[in-house]
Amino acid sequence: MSMYGRDPWGGPLEIHTADSATTDDDRSRHMNDFDKAALSQRLDETQQSWLLGPREQKKKRYVDLGCIVVSRKIFVWTVGILLAAGFIAGLVTLIVKTVPKDHKHTPKPDNYTQALQKALLFFNAQKSGRLPKHNNISWRGNSCLNDGKADKSGAVLKDLVGGYYDAGDAIKFHFPKAFAMTMLSWSVIEYSAKYEAAGELNHVKEIIKWGTDYFLKTFNSTADTINQIVAQVGKGDTSGGTGDPNDHTCWMRPEDIDYPRPVTECSSCSDLAAEMAAALASASIVFKDNKVYSKKLVHGAATLWKFARDQRGSYSAGGSDAATFYNSTMYWDEFVWGGAWMYYATGNQSYLYLASHPKLAKHAGAFWGGPDYGVLSWDNKLTGAQVLLTRLRLFLSPGYPYEETLKTFHNQTSIIMCSYLPYFNSFNRTRGGLIQLNHGRPQPLQYVVNAAFLATLYSDYLDAADTPGWYCGPNFYSTNELRKFAETQIDYILGKNPRKMSYVVGYGDHYPKHVHHRGASIPKNKIRYNCKGGYKWRDSKKPNPHVITGAMVAGPDRRDGFHDVRTNYNYTEPTLAGNAGLVAALVALSGDRTTKIDKNTIFSAVPPMFPTPPPPPAPWKP
Repeated sequence: MSMYGRDPWGGPLEIHTADSATTDDDRSRHMNDFDKAALSQRLDETQQSWLLGPREQKKKRYVDLGCIVVSRKIFVWTVGILLAAGFIAGLVTLIVKTVPKDHKHTPKPDNYTQALQKALLFFNAQKSGRLPKHNNISWRGNSCLNDGKADKSGAVLKDLVGGYYDAGDAIKFHFPKAFAMTMLSWSVIEYSAKYEAAGELNHVKEIIKWGTDYFLKTFNSTADTINQIVAQVGKGDTSGGTGDPNDHTCWMRPEDIDYPRPVTECSSCSDLAAEMAAALASASIVFKDNKVYSKKLVHGAATLWKFARDQRGSYSAGGSDAATFYNSTMYWDEFVWGGAWMYYATGNQSYLYLASHPKLAKHAGAFWGGPDYGVLSWDNKLTGAQVLLTRLRLFLSPGYPYEETLKTFHNQTSIIMCSYLPYFNSFNRTRGGLIQLNHGRPQPLQYVVNAAFLATLYSDYLDAADTPGWYCGPNFYSTNELRKFAETQIDYILGKNPRKMSYVVGYGDHYPKHVHHRGASIPKNKIRYNCKGGYKWRDSKKPNPHVITGAMVAGPDRRDGFHDVRTNYNYTEPTLAGNAGLVAALVALSGDRTTKIDKNTIFSAVPPMFPTPPPPPAPWKP
């Protein structure tokens, strides 16, 4: 065997020298012999690969993805679908972003919310003193910046700038103003979520603080004991005629007032002091998150309360202006009302003991009724106190020794709510449906709005206590009846009445244009009209040059009649107390019923009714 081995193509690998000498013709002549020799043998795969090169591989039918193996056809379709979906999604996104958008608008506020936003503006128009920049009443400016300072009556307190004018004049009557602030604070405590939904929570709190800041000036609020407080700034007695210029004999813009504004003080005025204590106490709950200010209000309230209890008397006694315009019939109801607010503000049970004492309730008229029983007003707070203390029984049930009176107040509250319903004859109604809580006397709306607030609030109390209604005698009425009553009365005020007249200025298309209001009736034209110079604007038949938005006028008569006459204040004059009740009723009715009352905030300072039970004993061990 040759050392060179065998050629895989069929011949030896050795090279013969003789072959190298052969010619090309000889080589080609022998090629066919070599090919035949190669073809005569079967080639293995390796030999074939050398001859033909790499063999084309058959496509795989499956794709190995590592964790799974899938059909190649399915894989290709899946990838294709995903790519197509991504392309379509991108195209749609591009179209959506490039096509102009039709922005969705927030739903229009309901009628009560719209009216609420306007009603609060009335308080901005009534501000006295140096106004804040955001007051938003273009025709108002700084006014009466010397209140207290120029007083010659010997009053001790000399800085009485600020606060609110009571109505269409520039007098600051503290008794109805204190009630107005208390009502506003009560409504915030119960319905802060609704105020916030309406975008008015900060606004109403600022209104309250403007009032309470002023009240803290009307007595020595840093002292524990006082012997006098300021009852009034300004004068309304017209017996002296035009020779005695004052807030009623003159018709002037507050910004132009140059006549003396006397300060009236009192040293025995339990009704006024107790109402002011209620105002500060309720506001302290509103501002409970501002601990320094809240504490200041509580201290001031305690000082006023001590003064009210120690130095008994009525602020309107003695034939003063107060007796003519805001006469107080008694102070016992303010003791019940103020005592309840002092208890909620402090948690001190001595206040609750007094407010729920049967003798005090008797003096306040809780057991003898009368034509005005069940009518909440700036003068009579008993009905408000009964509802306020019924709240305590519904949610905390303090028990003995308070239960007897609280149960009585609860029953009386139910009777009062029955008297509001049209199925009973406790109060007459006009043909248009307005309840006559003041029995046909002038200026009815201020009483109606308070009743609407109490009815809505009490229905919300019952709902929060999982109580579907209450009994009037043998008949059961659902809480919806109370809400229906409140809605019909407020709807009447907002325009659903025989005259189609809205009694809230600026709400709707048809409202009073000749409001009895000095500031709104005199143009702001850089001309200063003196005491008598403003008479031409008072007596003008033209509409007021300024719209005092949100002002609720005194209202119609018992026949649904109304005279839009500036000089007739019994129809066209608004007041602080009236608008406070309106605001409270509107916020209670605003929004939907899914927004509930705040059950707990009013009890923030109230300690647990019963001691915390001791922990259980350790388990017995043998």
